[in-house]
Amino acid sequence: MKILEVNDKKNTKAFLDFPNSLYKNDPNWVPHLRQDIEKVFDKKSNKYFRHGEAIRWIIVNEAGKTVGRIAAFINKRTAKSFKQPTGGIGFFECINNQEAAFLLFDTGKKWLEERGIEAMDGPINFGEKDKYWGLVTENFSAAPYYCQNYNPDYYVPFFENYGFKVYYEQYIYTRNVIDPLAEVLIDKANRIAQTPGYSFKIIDKSNLNAYAEDFRTIYNRAWVKHEAFRSMEQKQAMTIMKTIKPILDEDLIHFAYYEGVPVGFFIALPEINQIFKRIGDNFNWIGKLKFLMYQKMGVCNTFFGLAFGIDPDHQSKGLEGALFNNIKKQVALKNKYKDVVITWIGDFNPKMIHVIENLGGHKLRTLCTYRYLFDRNKPFERSKIIQ
Repeated sequence: MKILEVNDKKNTKAFLDFPNSLYKNDPNWVPHLRQDIEKVFDKKSNKYFRHGEAIRWIIVNEAGKTVGRIAAFINKRTAKSFKQPTGGIGFFECINNQEAAFLLFDTGKKWLEERGIEAMDGPINFGEKDKYWGLVTENFSAAPYYCQNYNPDYYVPFFENYGFKVYYEQYIYTRNVIDPLAEVLIDKANRIAQTPGYSFKIIDKSNLNAYAEDFRTIYNRAWVKHEAFRSMEQKQAMTIMKTIKPILDEDLIHFAYYEGVPVGFFIALPEINQIFKRIGDNFNWIGKLKFLMYQKMGVCNTFFGLAFGIDPDHQSKGLEGALFNNIKKQVALKNKYKDVVITWIGDFNPKMIHVIENLGGHKLRTLCTYRYLFDRNKPFERSKIIQ
C-alpha cells in the first residue's frame, strides 16, 4: 500500500469520491457535501489557515485503488493550551483493514511530530467543533444529521488498538416535539415568563447583525469555562449567522433577555440531511434546484439544536425550560416538525447534560473524541469537567 498526498485534482477527486464506494451499501449513510469538505481545505474559505495548517492524504493498494484517506492539522492558537502541544487528525475513512488504518495514523502522526506536536486528537475538524467531530461508538444505525461524522463499528478497534484513548465522550440527544415537558420545568418556565425583566424574541432574518452580537455576548459568557476556550470576535459571530441564513427557519431560533441584556439562546436548524439523502453529495445547480423543491415539499420533519447557551448568572432558574417551551409552542403552531435532535454535549459538561435530560431528551448516539500521546510513557488525562 502507498500513501499519496492530496495535492492535485486527481487525488482530490479520489479523496472526495472514496466515501461513496465505502458506504454504497449502507442505507443509513448520508454523504457530506463535497463543496463543504473542500471549504475546510481551502485557504481562502477557512479562517483557521490564518493561524494553522492542514494536509491530507489517500492510501492506495497495489492496483492503485483508493482504500482510505485521512487529514492532519494544527490550530496554533489552541495547540499549546494543553500539557502536550496537540494537533488533530480527521476525515478518516478506511476499508476494514487495520494495516491500512495504522499506516494512515502513522502518516498523520509523523507530519505532526515534524512540527513540534506531541499529541493528536481525532477524528476532529480543522474548524469549529459543531462539524465533523468525533467517532461514532454507540448506535451505528441512526442516520447522521448535517455535518455530523458517521462511521462503521470497525473504526473503534482501529483507534483503540493503535493506542488512542477516549479524551471525552459526546452525547447526541433526541425527543419528540409534541411530548410534554416535565411539570417542574413548566412551572419554572411560567415563573420566568412572569418575572419582571425577562423577555424573549424570535430571530428576524432582516436584523442578523444585532442577533449575531447577542449570540456573541452570550457565547463568551457561557463558554468561558470550556477547555481551550477563545472568546468569539464580532466578525466570527456574523460569519456564523451568514452561513446558516440560507437554511434557517426563524421559528427555531429564540433569544432570551434580562432587562434588555442578552442572557440565553437556543439555535436550531431544519435537518437538511433529510434532503441531501435524496440528492447526493454534489450541490451543483441541479442539486440546488432539487434542494429547493424538496424544501418546499416539507420533507424536513426534524430539526437539530445547533447551539444552546445560558449566561452563568441566569442558569438553574428555569430559563432553559422557558426557551425550549417557547420553541415547542411556536413549532406546534406551524406543525412542521416531529422530532428535535440536540447536537453533541461532552461528558465534561454534566450541568448541560442534566438540563437536556430534564427537557426530556434521551440519548440517541455516542461519539468519542480520542487522544493519542506520542510519548507513550506520559500519563494520560481525560478532559477536565466543567464545574
